[in-house]
Amino acid sequence: MARAARRGPVSFGPRWLEARLAQLLPHFPDVSLCVAFSGGRDSTALLAALAKLRHLRHLRAVHIDHRLHPHSSRWAAHCRRMARTLGVALTVRTASIRRARGESLEAAARVVRYRLLSEALGEGEVLCTAHHEEDQLETVLLQLLRGAGVAGLSAMPALAPFARGLLARPLLGLPRRALEQWLSAQALAWVEDDSNALLQLDRNYLRARVVPQILARWPAAAVTVARAARHAAEAQRLLDGLAQADLAHARNGAQLSAKVLRTLPPERRRNALRFWITCAGALAPSSSRLSEIAGPLLAARSDAQPFVAWESARVQRQAQLLSLQLHTPPQAPLGAMGPLTWRWRDNSRCVLPGDLGTVSFRRDARGPLDLAALGPSLTLRTRRGGERLRPRRGGPRRALKSLLQEAHVPLAQRARLPLLLDGERLIAVADLWLDESVQAQSASRQRARIIWSGTD
Repeated sequence: MARAARRGPVSFGPRWLEARLAQLLPHFPDVSLCVAFSGGRDSTALLAALAKLRHLRHLRAVHIDHRLHPHSSRWAAHCRRMARTLGVALTVRTASIRRARGESLEAAARVVRYRLLSEALGEGEVLCTAHHEEDQLETVLLQLLRGAGVAGLSAMPALAPFARGLLARPLLGLPRRALEQWLSAQALAWVEDDSNALLQLDRNYLRARVVPQILARWPAAAVTVARAARHAAEAQRLLDGLAQADLAHARNGAQLSAKVLRTLPPERRRNALRFWITCAGALAPSSSRLSEIAGPLLAARSDAQPFVAWESARVQRQAQLLSLQLHTPPQAPLGAMGPLTWRWRDNSRCVLPGDLGTVSFRRDARGPLDLAALGPSLTLRTRRGGERLRPRRGGPRRALKSLLQEAHVPLAQRARLPLLLDGERLIAVADLWLDESVQAQSASRQRARIIWSGTD
């Protein structure tokens, strides 16, 4: 049986990168880019190539000093020199790594790195990382060896919402050797992290011992595995859509109906619960914990009040309702960032700060929202107290505080809810309640639903 041949050489450079970013970012080059700059080979190639593009609106870089290596201060100094040489502004953030019980140092450093990067990102800014084709292959293999599901095997997307902007990985389809060749031609220096030779780290072991053997036997493995990851991502989108449909039937405010969940087949039940949990900002529980929630917790007596807890959250059942409590307070609450202006006719999705997700309008012929009743510009913010709206046509205006209490919305979730205002008038509370003034009627022709990705 013939093996797939390695494809022809790919030529990396500013023109290639410009074309790739134009594919990823609709408004390119009228965007602000921030490069996650480690000083290593890959991020040096990315930053140097971007610095040669003349039409970018704004370009800067952020270096995270993890302080895990005795030479980390030298690396930070190198990054400052390189940024000055390229004419790019650089910010250095210092990390403080604290491992949770059972967590690897590698995983803990990654969590802190992305937290610091999210805090550094400006409104609407695009964070660019230098992950390339072989990085994607390593990620899929690691997820497979860890027993990941479809979401894990989807690996790294080329573009995703992140903090107050977007995360872009423009080099994902590029082999490492193309970056090496371009850097050599440019005579640019980069940092060599000798910890990359430590084979006790899983990714280093894969990179040094496993991936070279795979590529020697199957030269096109990075390309074909990336294609498999895209198939997994497509399957995950279908699973997410199914979960949203199932949750629409099970939702009771911010809680879920145990009675409705029990009517679902076990696999759909687990899928819906996983989606509900991760959309609230919590890490997904292990397979065994998820099975506990989907099985014994739902089957327990109605007066038992059982719960299942893991490192980031807790699901509890009271009577026939499931509630979710996060163990850690949400980062970067929207109210602390100030109100956001959303011109929804120009952009159907609004990216919220921190880990609060996105708000969007989805056109739906049976949707409860009348788009024609909205002004061209809306304001989004969190609660300040005293907000009121009329959720039932012809009914009284209600205090939001009372509605939240009656719906048993957890306190941690109340602080995350984005409020939509038209001028000074509250028109919607996330995807939970709509004011009478914007509710669709039988004659409404522009109907939609509010989708908040940060909720269940």
